[in-house]
Formats: sequence, structure tokens, C-alpha cells
Amino acid sequence: MSARPRPLSPHLQVYRWTITMAMSIVHRATGIANAAGFVLLVLWLVAAAAGDPMFGAVNGLFGSWFGQLVLFGFTWSLTHHMLGGIRHFIWDTGAMMEPGRREAIAWATLVGSVVITLVIWLVFVWVG
Repeated sequence: MSARPRPLSPHLQVYRWTITMAMSIVHRATGIANAAGFVLLVLWLVAAAAGDPMFGAVNGLFGSWFGQLVLFGFTWSLTHHMLGGIRHFIWDTGAMMEPGRREAIAWATLVGSVVITLVIWLVFVWVG
């Protein structure tokens, strides 16, 4: 009796990458990133409660180019995760599940998150 090769389960090489697949993965990643970002928010609040020396140090860190980059990424992560949640809510109602519309709302999530992040930073950081 010869051993037959076992069937292989589907692997990433079998699937064609789609925007909905990528946005699903990014939605999960932004959820994790948001947890890390909220740790930064707690750090800032604790520093504010601790007094001027610690608050000044944390503000100095967040005001550096690296801190600004991290905060910009956190802002994008929040907006992308929010829009991804709205996308999933829409899909839960059964709307926009047709192939063309499914991709369109996934692209809208990505583009919308970038635009909203830029508007937030333009209004509240760069101009304000």
C-alpha cells in the first residue's frame, strides 16, 4: 500500500490578494495599535496629574519629531479603525456586499482614513 500525498489546505499562495482582505488585516492591526496608543494617552494623563516636571518631559517627548510621527500614526490608526468598524456595521446589515461595492467601500475606508487624519492634523496641530 503506497502512501498517498495528503491534500494541502489552502495557503496564502492559493488566494489572490484583494483590498477587502488587506483592509481586514489592517483593521486588526489598527486595533492592536490603538491599545498601544491608549497607553501613551494614559502616560500623558498621569504626567499631567504628577505635576509640571513630568508633564513637561512627556510633552517634550510628544513634541519631538519622533513623538509627532507616533501621534500622527495613532491618529490614523484611530480613524482607520473607526471607519473599518463602520464598514463592518454596514456589511452586517447586508448592504454593499456586491463585489464592486464591497471593494469600493474598502477603498473608501483607506482613503477616508488618510483624508480625515490629514484634516485633523491640519486643523488642530499644524494650523492651531
